[in-house]
Formats: sequence, structure tokens, C-alpha cells
Amino acid sequence: MGGVPGQRGASREASPTELWLRTLGGVAGAVRQVLVARQLDERLAAAFPAGRRLRVLDVGTGQGTQALRLARAGHEVTGMESDPEMLTTVRAVLAAEAPQVRERVRLLEAESTRTGAHFTPNSFDVVLCHGVLMHVEEPDAVLAGLARVLAAGGLLSLLVRNADALALRPGLDGDWDTALAAFDSPLTRDSAGRTVRADRLGRLTQTLGGIGAPLAAWYGVRVFTDRYPAHAAPPRAEEFDRILDVEDRAGRTDPYRRVAALLHLCGVRG
Repeated sequence: MGGVPGQRGASREASPTELWLRTLGGVAGAVRQVLVARQLDERLAAAFPAGRRLRVLDVGTGQGTQALRLARAGHEVTGMESDPEMLTTVRAVLAAEAPQVRERVRLLEAESTRTGAHFTPNSFDVVLCHGVLMHVEEPDAVLAGLARVLAAGGLLSLLVRNADALALRPGLDGDWDTALAAFDSPLTRDSAGRTVRADRLGRLTQTLGGIGAPLAAWYGVRVFTDRYPAHAAPPRAEEFDRILDVEDRAGRTDPYRRVAALLHLCGVRG
């Protein structure tokens, strides 16, 4: 048990980062990572020749799930992360990887708004920005910076909260005040209790077109499983596979994907 130095028996309150990391093994966290990986691989196969080694920038690397997965596949990955606590986590995970994987990963402590200060234009074939825009008050400048460092024909992958569906889950739970407020405000709370912002598909589609990386495909993520408790562990493999099959199908099918908790948008640089 951790405690505050000098205060025997006192427990330290978990940080928002620690609270968020604890949810990664839950159903919702597992569904998110598996579906995003499937969808990302699909778009990479559509955009690039098989076997090409890609230059990848992961803005808001978090615990490094997608960054490390791509490094294991042979790609060169640069991870930008502004949270020192999260960087410590991903470095510990990276240390356990094979030497050839570690050599393909570079980690940088930096804000998502500072891509222009660290990288020249056309530096990357793929830019990931997953779970970052929800912490940014005005995303357009961040997106323009991401497009600037993306090479022609490159893929921009965004994972955002879905503002068009914010009222659905509190409404289904009978939380009428929260549901009513969700119609008028893009603000909500994440699993760590932080106030975060959601984005609308129509607005992001316009923005991607305006920065020269028009939308090529989009998916819904967590249509059904977002109502699971944050720490609910995934069921046995056979049942979890069925959950993934249903979520994968729903995330590609209207009208279901439009009410997903998260949206995965993929733009291609012209």
C-alpha cells in the first residue's frame, strides 16, 4: 500500500492517469484497442503497398498499445506524450520488448500542439491522434499541425468522443438531467472523472477537408459495450470474440455507428 511520506497509514489518492490505466483491462478498453487496431490495419492496407516500412507519429501515445503494435510490425514509430506519468508507463512496457522493437521506437515528452516545433513538413506517412482532441478546447489548430507533418498520400487516424451521441447513454440509464444537458454541450466526463470534450462527425469532416486530408473512411467504436462498468473484465475468449464481431459489424453499419461512444476517422493527405 502506498502512502504519503511521514504519514503512516495515510493512503495516496490515485491520479487521473492511474485511474484511466486501471480501466485498460476492462471490456470497454479492450474492445476499443482491438477494434481500432483492426480498422487501422484495414486503412493502412488500402493506403500503402504491403511490406512498406512506414514512418509513424503517435500523438498522445498513452500506454503505447498502437505504437508498440506498429513497431512490432516493422514500422518506425515516434511517440509524443505530454504526461510524464504515462511516459513512465510506456517506457516500462517498451523495456520488455525485443531489442529490434525498442530500436524502432522514439519517445518524446511534448504537447500535441507542438508538432510544428519538433518536426518538419512531410515527416511521417502515418499520424495517429487517439483520445487527444477530447482534451483540446479548439482542435482545428492541432489538426492543421498534424496534417502539416503528414506526407502526401499519408494517413491521419483520429479517435474522438462522439458528440452526436452524448445523450444516448445517460438517457438509457434514466439520468435525464445529464441527457438533456448533452444535447447542448459537448462536455462530458471520462472514466477518470476528468471533464473532456466531444466532437461531431460533420464538423470534423469539414475540418479534414479544409486541411488537405479529406475523410476516406470512418467507423464507430463501442456501440454497445460503452455501458459496461469501466473495470468490468472481458469474458472468456469465445464470448469476447462474439462481442468483437457484433461491435465490428455495428461500427461499420448505419445507423449503429452513428451512436457509437467513439468515432474513428481516417483522412488521407492529398
